[in-house]
Amino acid sequence: MTVPATSRQTRTFEDRADALAHFFLRAGEAPRLVAYDDAAGCPLDQGLAAIEWTAAVGILAEGDLIHAARLGPDAAAAVIERKEGDQRVYMYFGPRMDAPPADPYEGTLLYDQPGVRAYIFAQRVHAIAHFLRATQGVGAVIAMLGRRAPELRHIRRWLRALFSEPMESGSTQLAAAWFAAGGAGYLFLPSHADEPYRYDEVGIDA
Repeated sequence: MTVPATSRQTRTFEDRADALAHFFLRAGEAPRLVAYDDAAGCPLDQGLAAIEWTAAVGILAEGDLIHAARLGPDAAAAVIERKEGDQRVYMYFGPRMDAPPADPYEGTLLYDQPGVRAYIFAQRVHAIAHFLRATQGVGAVIAMLGRRAPELRHIRRWLRALFSEPMESGSTQLAAAWFAAGGAGYLFLPSHADEPYRYDEVGIDA
């Protein structure tokens, strides 16, 4: 089975409104992740490594939907949606040092290991609330302004495509991203106030 060739496109925008307008136009109805703090963004350069190691050790599965994620140089946290039997549940995974002192009453402790603590929730809102309590939203992205959350398999595939070639100089602080079966788009914040916003898109080369 041959792997389809991928295409890459990059555009820059001096104005924040123009950059966001282009992003949402290109995203269409695709699932998306948006930075909780759109002035700070999310350090995407840590994203692929975090996904690869969590998938490798069995924390994340290919069919998971990513509702929230926080990336850092030494720790990561996420809220995922997973199908269990006939129902869907929401799980929070994060380092123990980030967890608040009290267990969330809305959720059930799934496991508590030296490097990670996990809770399971019946409702998305409770899982997201715990995620924000635990991480304060620093360096986080959340699935919003869309009908559903992105699938891990699409995020993983298109992050690999994005980083398969050296990126142009500039910030890797993600403001927003969309992911679909046929491609993905990433909007990056400027490194400095006098620099432009950058939009990168990767997809199957038609």
